[in-house]
Amino acid sequence: MARAGRPPRDPAHQLARAHRILDAVAELVLRWGYDKTTIDDLAKRAGVAKGTIYLHWKTRDEIFAALLRRERVHMMAELRDRAPATPGELFGEYARGLLRRPLLQAALTGDSEVLGKLTRQKRSGTSWPQSEAAFAPYLARLVRLGAIRDDPGDHIVTIGSIVYGFLFMRTALPDHAVPSDDRVAELVADTVERALSAGRPLSPADAEAVARATLDFLDAAAEVAQRKLDASLGSKERVQ
Repeated sequence: MARAGRPPRDPAHQLARAHRILDAVAELVLRWGYDKTTIDDLAKRAGVAKGTIYLHWKTRDEIFAALLRRERVHMMAELRDRAPATPGELFGEYARGLLRRPLLQAALTGDSEVLGKLTRQKRSGTSWPQSEAAFAPYLARLVRLGAIRDDPGDHIVTIGSIVYGFLFMRTALPDHAVPSDDRVAELVADTVERALSAGRPLSPADAEAVARATLDFLDAAAEVAQRKLDASLGSKERVQ
């Protein structure tokens, strides 16, 4: 119950303030790195009192976890808007999205310049789409439709190795040899298709079913990502 004489809390205002703080976190971590970014810095950049930040999160690690979860929600929304129709297109777009979001890319590759001590800790909010409960049913649907082969299995390992391999490859090349983000996305898409393909063309009906399965998977993954973000922001439902 609200105290007498004290205005009731405004969920929309609190949510907007939380996002303003996360905007400040993103800017400062990319500029200075996680280890050099203090709560005082965040408060000053976000234009709030230091104590206000602790109304939302107890630690810097919790703030950063919320930031990564927000980044993932935004990336999943972008993926859904691009409407990939095959697993190759899906993970090509996933790679493209990661390359356009340096914080998520840093979390996945363990970039110590950005993450500092967090590279030695288990980080929250950076899990792959494959880790969601919806991924196994998605793969099963693709196998039934003949879009991917069942053997030799280990699809998660195969896809992860392809995407991670291309991401890490870029860090090992001299600057002049690093392919563009779009080219990496194209290579990931082509390699996933070649690695998983059942080796036969799909009928129009099956191709449409594969596209529907891919979008269903993205919808489910986006919903999970949003729930995790809501939990990080202390909200049980989104404020429109």
